[in-house]
Formats: sequence, structure tokens, C-alpha cells
Amino acid sequence: MPVISVPEDFHMEDLYVDLRSVLDAPLHLKCEGFNFAGSIKLKAASAMITDAERRGVLTRDSVIVESSSGNLGVALSMIAASRGYTFVCVTDTRCNLNTRRLMEAMGAQVHTITEPDPETGFLGARLDYVRQLCASDSRHLWLNQYANPCNWQAHYRTTAPAIAERFPDLDVLFVGAGTTGTLMGCARYFKDSGHPVTVVAVDSVGSVTFGGPPSPRMIPGLGSGVRPALLDVSYVDDVVHVPETATIRVAHQLAAGGFLFGGSTGTVISGALGWLAEHRGGEPCTAVAISPDLGERYLDSLYQSNWVSDIYGPQALEAGSVGAR
Repeated sequence: MPVISVPEDFHMEDLYVDLRSVLDAPLHLKCEGFNFAGSIKLKAASAMITDAERRGVLTRDSVIVESSSGNLGVALSMIAASRGYTFVCVTDTRCNLNTRRLMEAMGAQVHTITEPDPETGFLGARLDYVRQLCASDSRHLWLNQYANPCNWQAHYRTTAPAIAERFPDLDVLFVGAGTTGTLMGCARYFKDSGHPVTVVAVDSVGSVTFGGPPSPRMIPGLGSGVRPALLDVSYVDDVVHVPETATIRVAHQLAAGGFLFGGSTGTVISGALGWLAEHRGGEPCTAVAISPDLGERYLDSLYQSNWVSDIYGPQALEAGSVGAR
């Protein structure tokens, strides 16, 4: 095992779950939650901060500012604490309580937006507040995960090559769409490599990322109320939209098998199962889905029966089809 001196130096890159053991599905899940930040967002956070340092725009007087539904905020809190920076995370009421406490434990200041913008939702309101902060004080530095190319480049350099090395015969890759950093990094890598991989984006119903109508979403992570600047749809072969009830059912199925994953993972797997059933229907296929995080931060929401019932109704956890189109 490695000996490290800073938390961002540890990340388990090559861990996969064969989902035939719990879902009887021909799908491997790449687990990205095994690091000290607890999610795949460590890669983007490290890349963006390192780039800002290299360019000289991040100094000891700077105040790092970022909008986050949770996971990037935790990753930035960890790196800021490790490197001695001040960090302000702008989130909203959908952010899990445990996630906010994690950020605050590492010294971050957390500002919670309580009212969505009427047109662009909570994300639009968060971004407006970030812009106001930066306009009010020149020390504030917005890394802007939604447009920063370091976001997707981190996955071009690490996530996608790791998958290609482990699965040289890969047919289909399923990637959740939030900022689309992971999606773009992986899609660009496989297009550039010439390897004929079908890249399927998995999004939440209610997200506007791929042109769908906006509607309320309660599970943080995937989806967006504002189309991400990083997105280039020419690299994406197909898109699946998953309702949050399907996300919850898949997450609970996995938990019943001993695997506790976050909401984004439930969404990606649900979308993958639906897509594989429709397009591959039992024909042999090597498929991988990316799991952004684990489930401990969702114990008071996704895995809390009263929370689920209050928001989605008592039928949300009833048995049903887990795939969604």
C-alpha cells in the first residue's frame, strides 16, 4: 500500500463491481468513491486547483469559490485545507446535511441558496450568487467547474485510459451527466483513440442538459438547470433520461445486496439497464458504467423511507422495472 503525505494523493482507480452478482445484469461498475474526498470529483478538483496555481491566479490571498451540489465541494474543501486556502462553497437545500458538515469540518464556508431562480432553478441561483461574490471582492476566484476544461481533461488523462486498459474489448460506456466533465473526458478519449465504443450519457428527468423540459429534481449530483458549457453533443452517441423513482429503486436493490452507492450511481445503472435491454437484448456485450460516489452521505435522504415517501409517495419503493428510457 502507498504511503502518502497529502489526502489527494490517494485514489483507488481500478476497482469494479460485476453487477451480475446483485442485479443479474451484464454490466461492470467502475467505483470512483474510494478516496479521501469520497467521490470522482477529487480528480476535477485537483486538476482545477493545480492549474490555477500553475497560472498564478491562485495565491495565498485568494478565496476559492465554487458552486456545488456536494461532492465537488467536499473535494475542494479537502484540497483547500491540505494546501492552506480559504474556500467558499455555494450550494442549495438539496445538498445532504452530512455533506455540508463534511465541508465545514474541513474549514470551508458553506452558503446555502434557499430559493431557485424561476427559469434556471437552483443552479442558476447558485451561479448568480457566485458572480456577485466575485464582483464584490477581487480576492474571490471562481474555478467554474461548468466551463473549466481541466474538468474534462482530468478524466481524459485518468478515468478513460483506466477503463480502456481494464476492458480492451469495451463495447458500451455509461456516464452520468452533471457538469459533463466526466462524460466529455471519457467520450473525447475514446473518440480520439479510435476504439469503437458507444458512449451513452445518463441524465435525470427534469434536467435541461440535452434539451429536455425542466422540472424539480431532489437528488443531487446528475442533471442541470443550465446547459453545461463543457458539453459537446457530437461526442455522445445516445442519451438516457431516468426518473428519480427509478434511481431510488436501483440504489435500494444494490443496498439489499450489500453495496451502498449514491444517487448518481442509481441513476446511471438504471439508465444502463434500460438501454442494454432495448439495444442489446441478451446479445453478448462488454459494458461499463461509472459510479461517482458511495452511499453514506445519502442515509438521511435516498435511504430514509420517510424522506422517499414524503417526496415521491409510498409507491416509490415498490417493486418495478429498474431500467428507464
